Amino acid sequence: MSERTAPTAPRRRSHRPTGRGPRRLVRSLAGQLFVVQVVIVAAVVAGGAVLAYLFTADRAEDAARRQVTAVAHAVADSPSVRAAVGAPDPTAALQPYVEQVRADTGVSFITVMDTDGVRWTHPLPEQIGRTYLGHIDWALAGQTRSETYTGTLGPSVRVVAPVWDERHRVVALVSAGLTVESISAQLSGPLLALVGVAVAALAVGGVGTYLANSRLRRHTHGMGPDQLSHLYEYHQATLHAVREGLVLLDRSHRVVLCNDAARELLGLTGDLDGRPVVELGLPEALVAAVLGEEPVRDEVHLTAERVVVLNTSTIGTGPGLGRVVTLRDHTELQALSGELDSVRCFTEALGAQAHEAANRLHAVVSLIELGRHEQAVEFATAELELAQQLTDRVVAAVGEPVLAALLLGKAAQAAERGVELTLTEDSRIDDGVLPPGLSARDLITVLGNLIDNAVDAAIAGAAESPVPPEVTVTARIAGGRDCGGRDCTGGDGEGRDGGDGAGVPGACLLLRVADTGAGIDPGAVEDVFRRGWSTKQDGHGHGLGLALVAQTARRNGGTVEVGRERGAVLTVRLPLAGRPGGPGGPGGEPGEPADRPGGSSGREREGALA
Repeated sequence: MSERTAPTAPRRRSHRPTGRGPRRLVRSLAGQLFVVQVVIVAAVVAGGAVLAYLFTADRAEDAARRQVTAVAHAVADSPSVRAAVGAPDPTAALQPYVEQVRADTGVSFITVMDTDGVRWTHPLPEQIGRTYLGHIDWALAGQTRSETYTGTLGPSVRVVAPVWDERHRVVALVSAGLTVESISAQLSGPLLALVGVAVAALAVGGVGTYLANSRLRRHTHGMGPDQLSHLYEYHQATLHAVREGLVLLDRSHRVVLCNDAARELLGLTGDLDGRPVVELGLPEALVAAVLGEEPVRDEVHLTAERVVVLNTSTIGTGPGLGRVVTLRDHTELQALSGELDSVRCFTEALGAQAHEAANRLHAVVSLIELGRHEQAVEFATAELELAQQLTDRVVAAVGEPVLAALLLGKAAQAAERGVELTLTEDSRIDDGVLPPGLSARDLITVLGNLIDNAVDAAIAGAAESPVPPEVTVTARIAGGRDCGGRDCTGGDGEGRDGGDGAGVPGACLLLRVADTGAGIDPGAVEDVFRRGWSTKQDGHGHGLGLALVAQTARRNGGTVEVGRERGAVLTVRLPLAGRPGGPGGPGGEPGEPADRPGGSSGREREGALA
């Protein structure tokens, strides 16, 4: 016996909600505005048409009242009507006359009746002899009034006027009227014209609305109000969140937008919208790059306290809508580059020392092979004494480890290039004297760039100098008149009476670098600290070191001075007690020299930067 499998029940398809809400017919902002505007235009046109119709109908009814009133008075005042009223058969005399008048005047009916309201005339002969439908009381009292009443011909606008005899008595009544249907027929022509005008106005309004909203749709890219709102919120959040500075300028180079990062990088405050970029107090080189016709790519510029990388591009084609300016903070990277340069100097110094040590070792070995042992010992110890003397001199005078390491590395690097780097006898900086606010990066930036420029200048002027190329470095704690020519001690101005001067009020770190080069032309003193200024002719990678020195000194409230002895003398003074003169310190824009003429310590000071 075979087994049969039970048939399986058919599966029901489960209708799961898709999670999609009801779709709106119109999503874009332009489409929604189009619908709203069409509805408004249609409502305005319809309302205007209704008001015009009501006004026309009211005027037509007033005209009908005036017309029937004039007809009723004309018939009531007619001598033939007065004569027929007293005749034995008024209908025979009045009916032909009244119908002729009705046909000539265009009214719907003219009814002549006695004082009891019994009709003598009527457009429908079967209604003659019957009672008039309407009010006649005021006519019997000698008054003429109009009313809208439903009679044998339907609703009508009618007037009842009295007929007077010779003794001024009311002997009969005359009623003239126009049916409401005939009045409406008179309005059919104006009504059709009004409807045509309304339809035309609606069509013109609809077409204009469609064209305006088509343009709006193109500008909004078909996005709806929610999308535009979200886009604006994202736009604002992105502008204020990114670390890159962003500045938008219009065609007149006025600020349209400036995000928080750009304000911080450029040191801008207050309301910037609509202000020309030339009035923001930015460095001249930065303003010139922003306003230049050619786009700028990764160009390094200096602000009051920052090193920024500048990029510019034009919005649109041709003259464009304006310009986009982006700024990246390069300050930290520049500081790290200085530290890396210091490490590189140490490495090169070690390499140079290893090379020199190998040469000396070969010389010593050769002297030993030649049997000149005493000369070999004397040669080896003399070289070691020279190297050790420089190391001992630097370590003994400069207790600050960063400065000591930098000086040793720069000395080895200068020696490899044939330049002797010496430390003056009055140089002395004990460890722990420098304040925490004066960072090691700033010290490397200032002293490293000064020594590099001095070494280059000494090498360049070696051919014309009667002495070998030499760079002299002074690094000490100074006070009193040595700190910018001011009496910072509050006393007699002798700020070095206490040893290193670190405890004297107004003390400063004095860094002075002198070279045996050709010096700096007095006419170029005002430009020496500007970005891009350099005496080197290759044109690449130069013109930033002294600008960074000036910026770092200004950021720490110090000064930079340019003097002259055998060659150029550059002196940097950094206060140990903070920044004098407020946040900005003395001085102005990056690279702007302060006008501080005068001499110091017998040297010819050519210029100074605050």
